Amino acid sequence: MCRLFGLLTNNDEPAQPWLVNADRSLLAQSHVTPETSQNDGWGIAWFNDDGRARVEKGTGPAYSEGERERYLQAAKDARGPLVVGHLRHASNPLHLPPEKLIGLENSQPFDTHTTIFAHNGSIPFPTETRPFLGLHESKLRGVNDSEVLFWLLVRNTEEHDDPLVGYVRTVEDLVRVWEAMGRPEIPPFSGLNVIFTRGPDELWAFAQWTGDHGAGLFDSHRRYFEMAYAKTPHRVVVGSEPFNAEPGTWTSLPSGTYLRARRENGHVTVTTGKTPIPAGLELRPPPT
Repeated sequence: MCRLFGLLTNNDEPAQPWLVNADRSLLAQSHVTPETSQNDGWGIAWFNDDGRARVEKGTGPAYSEGERERYLQAAKDARGPLVVGHLRHASNPLHLPPEKLIGLENSQPFDTHTTIFAHNGSIPFPTETRPFLGLHESKLRGVNDSEVLFWLLVRNTEEHDDPLVGYVRTVEDLVRVWEAMGRPEIPPFSGLNVIFTRGPDELWAFAQWTGDHGAGLFDSHRRYFEMAYAKTPHRVVVGSEPFNAEPGTWTSLPSGTYLRARRENGHVTVTTGKTPIPAGLELRPPPT
């Protein structure tokens, strides 16, 4: 299970404070304990001046020798208005040999040059989900179930021109796959925590999970999939968990909620709300 970071700012400012310098930075999250280390890759994405995504990735732990230097350079280069970061702890629903899971094609974020996506969680039936990708199925390059989810969300968002509707349709598609398989004991997904953008003026974060996956990396009272965000009139930062322990700064995104941020009129506006949940998911709600 992975770790996420997203920044949308009205200023040309670096993401390095959250990627590297903060007490609970993305780099710090990569190796809190040996048991929770994010060992299977990393990535940082942002937009160049021409509006195209630049994505820097690695295949090993961000904290490790060699990878750390590349991560630090990417973190130094990454600047707003929009930055997305990802640490990978690989899922393996296809039961592949460990060496098959690692590779730049499997590291996140994924992108379409103008769209950037990062995911925490897993979908257990990626092969059965592939037909829902339509023409995007031919664009798959790796064996990461998150890449299947990426193209499914891209397809549904393109069809409805709305990331929220696209996300809801994506959840419904995953439930359809699960129902077609006879509603097996394993749920349609473990987590669908996603950071998503279609350009440098917007940032979406979606939180949705099933089951109990333990505590967050730093706070035992936080659930592993419980996202958080902090906002000012000119910036919003969102991630898998708070990037510092400053009280009153961070607001949780519980399961079944979303965040939408946009750069508008010299400010960053943030709205949050409840995501419509298909009835089938109510069979296995997250614990309260």
